[in-house]
Amino acid sequence: MATTYAVLSEGLEKRFGAVHAVRGLDLAVARGSVCGLLGPNGAGKTTAVRLLTTLLRPDGGSARVAGQDLVRQPAAVRRRIGVTGQRTSVDGDLTGRENLRLFARLHRVRGPAERAGELLERFGLTEAADRRAATYSGGMRRRLDLAASLIRRPEVLFLDEPTTGLDPASRNLVREAVRELRADGTTVLLTTQYLEEADQLADDIVLMDRGRIAHTGSPAELKALIGSFAEAVVAHAGALERAAVVLGRLTGGEPVFDRERNAVGAVSTDPTLTLPRLVRELDAAGVPLLDAGLRPPTLDDVFLRLTGESTDNKEPVA
Repeated sequence: MATTYAVLSEGLEKRFGAVHAVRGLDLAVARGSVCGLLGPNGAGKTTAVRLLTTLLRPDGGSARVAGQDLVRQPAAVRRRIGVTGQRTSVDGDLTGRENLRLFARLHRVRGPAERAGELLERFGLTEAADRRAATYSGGMRRRLDLAASLIRRPEVLFLDEPTTGLDPASRNLVREAVRELRADGTTVLLTTQYLEEADQLADDIVLMDRGRIAHTGSPAELKALIGSFAEAVVAHAGALERAAVVLGRLTGGEPVFDRERNAVGAVSTDPTLTLPRLVRELDAAGVPLLDAGLRPPTLDDVFLRLTGESTDNKEPVA
């Protein structure tokens, strides 16, 4: 088992007083894969990452990371992993180049200057390499932080929301780096607020809810759990409630409003529902339609259906 999985936990537990943050976490991440760890706020994702990276000691259960026992061999685990958390760890008083050289020396990497230069180029930081990191934008600091976590080519890389707050160009650089790492055989465990990011990058997804694993599977397998998604875009906001009633009746799902678009949608549990029928029913109810659709679900739909929470400006009907 240890040779098959880069991360393998059984019954991992963590409490903070009365709060049971992680409840019996059973996790198996195959070597050389990208695993997306998703869930609503407070689901226990960050606590799980902190446990698996030895930043917290578990209250129960066991785990092996990169073949090493999490509790009995924490130093060995740390030598084999890289971590990028939600807060940057770089020194603002040092330049980008100096930061990476410092990390390289701390980890006893051969050719620290060459490795620093390689990573600066990889993350588009060569031109800013000799500026103090304190002058970097938030996106540049995140890229420098990710470069630092790769300084010694880790077997397992933990990325805790690495692209949150980044501009699209910076997000693309980080995503491309993840793809390259997987191609090189590095295992990546990724938490993210961007579900399309997990859809694009992850081989497998683990959906956490209230400290437990609720569902696991590939993006396609999770989407197959919930059927299709029906949506109506209406001419004026006053028709949203009527459209929601129709959608709720036809789909058996809970309608979700997207008020910025004057739209309402619901996950359908009826495999026989067709678009013509959807349009007819909305028209019969006097709903002034601008558009209607019946499409395969996205990971956002999966997230909403399986956890009851949304990740954007959509709001469940009260």
